[in-house]
Amino acid sequence: MLSNRHQNPPDDRRTVLSSLWVFAMFNYLYADVMGLMDPPILKQYLSGQVDSLAITQELLFGAAILMEIPIAMTVLSRVLKYRANRWANIVAGTLKTLVVLGSLLIGKPTIYYMFFSAIEMMCTACIVGLAWRWAPPSGFANEPGATTEVIT
Repeated sequence: MLSNRHQNPPDDRRTVLSSLWVFAMFNYLYADVMGLMDPPILKQYLSGQVDSLAITQELLFGAAILMEIPIAMTVLSRVLKYRANRWANIVAGTLKTLVVLGSLLIGKPTIYYMFFSAIEMMCTACIVGLAWRWAPPSGFANEPGATTEVIT
């Protein structure tokens, strides 16, 4: 007979979602680091123009906002209440999936960028799926403003 220490822990959706955001974030970051190690791309960054994309303060600010999403979701996935948590993960995961997909349409992506992009999109799609199927906790219907409706 197996002891309790060998059994899988209960499904803690908050921890799983937060961990997936960390995983996605490392992939986003390392894809960008690899771009800085790629001499032709680095030259474009230094010139201020990557393919058809001008590197401006506004573009960098937009990129900072987009990167803040997974950074914030690592914490928000752990602290938000069920309904806000579920919807924040669905919206953020969908947005990040679409942004990565859209980034593949700018210029000619490198093979390593396509590799990281595929992993990132699978991860954020998984986040959306897990959040979408997240059942309300027991006693949720008794909270003010709660509904018993569950989308499966």
